[in-house]
Amino acid sequence: MSTLTQPRAAWRDRLRAAGLRVTAGRLAALDYLDDHPHSTAAEVLEGVAPALPSLSAQSVHNIVHDLTAVGLLRRVDLPDSDAARYETRTHDNHHHVQCVVCGRIEDVDCVVGHAPCLTPSQTHGMRILEAAVTFRGICPECEARTRDAAQEG
Repeated sequence: MSTLTQPRAAWRDRLRAAGLRVTAGRLAALDYLDDHPHSTAAEVLEGVAPALPSLSAQSVHNIVHDLTAVGLLRRVDLPDSDAARYETRTHDNHHHVQCVVCGRIEDVDCVVGHAPCLTPSQTHGMRILEAAVTFRGICPECEARTRDAAQEG
């Protein structure tokens, strides 16, 4: 049994409220992304394939696009990444920290106050909605491996 933050019944209700049909593919994608945030569409496909072997890559791309369009998913575009990532945490303006060694991604709560939580020096007349920040660093596991390798070398 999955340790979902959104029970499947809640996903059904949210899909209907967004005007989308409840399908096995949509529920599987939401369940997978709830358990594996920051996954790519390819990772979603791989993760749901055992339960839905007939689901195609194009279907998964359509699913994440549709769920993002109605606000049930957030698309995350990280620096130096060719593939968009998706998450179910859509209720706030949070940021991300990414390990430059292994690529691990974690959520970081808003840096200062409420959205957009950072104020640009110039807006060029635009109303700022959010700030997308990716902190880059080295996770503790990679730091330990690097330290151990240096001590052995």
